[in-house]
Amino acid sequence: MRNLITDVPGLSVGNASCERLKSGVTVLTADRPLRASVAIHGGAPGTREAALLDPRFTVESVDALVLSGGSAFGLDAASGVQMALAAQGRGFAVGTARVPIVPGAILFDLLNGGDKDWGDTNPYGALGRKALAAAAPDFQIGSFGAGTGATTATLKGGLGSASAQLSSGATVGALVAVNALGSAVLAEGPHFWAAPFEKGDEFGGLGWPAAMPTLPDRPRTKLDGLSEGANTTIAIIATDLALTKAELQRLAVATHDGFARALWPAHTPLDGDLIFAASTAAQEMRDPLAETVEIGAVAAAVMSRAIARAVHAASPAPGDTLPTWGQRFGG
Repeated sequence: MRNLITDVPGLSVGNASCERLKSGVTVLTADRPLRASVAIHGGAPGTREAALLDPRFTVESVDALVLSGGSAFGLDAASGVQMALAAQGRGFAVGTARVPIVPGAILFDLLNGGDKDWGDTNPYGALGRKALAAAAPDFQIGSFGAGTGATTATLKGGLGSASAQLSSGATVGALVAVNALGSAVLAEGPHFWAAPFEKGDEFGGLGWPAAMPTLPDRPRTKLDGLSEGANTTIAIIATDLALTKAELQRLAVATHDGFARALWPAHTPLDGDLIFAASTAAQEMRDPLAETVEIGAVAAAVMSRAIARAVHAASPAPGDTLPTWGQRFGG
């Protein structure tokens, strides 16, 4: 187990970053098309092909899922991935034509100190192609891919991942780009809201503080220092358990609990908080009711861990507007 979403057999993740932009793209793909759905609980989402993932609609599977910086400009990353997949002969068959299905979601990182003067050529299509080409079972977390320029209320954000095994032997993994309006740490830190779910010292091993701080009624957010809209946490929860499209949507809904446990506040009108849920369908369920309850609970915990790992692993770069967790607290 790598403690990555790619512990789900058959999955690969690729990152592409541009340090000048302070932005990037992360792509999840698989050996075969993935069943997928989505749950959007933030008030300001930016998406491509998200409606297609509603269980009421026809297409059952996707060829890749894309998380990108760049706000609406970043939606072009999925176009780059789609074109690269089409060149590989992948996609939904319509007669003799094949159309790769590539849903995507974006976060707002346009005010993070990077140079966004890219002229007439949107850079995100090329970043999407580069991320797909880099897809592999091993990948880096922290300030990479879609997490390159991510921020939270008090610290740099980043790209995080974590995984766990279910009692059935199936695997569940999370991948998240944390660019939240709120904070991942209690008060001014260093302790993470996700501390009760930590495995070992995957994000510092600090646990809860010896004396819990008295928290204000009003949490600190980016609105205290940054302009409105510079937010959004976007994620993927994946498993090899053979869930239907409707069951995957329910899994995505349950996994949003992980956002609420690891970020305060979450799901605000200024966040586009979104979770894609995907399955390789490699392992059939033996006890569907019990297994769907278990995977929802475990997935929320795994997502909380992935969020904390994203912030903990962030690395500093020239021009940053916020410090990293390591810079502020050491380690």
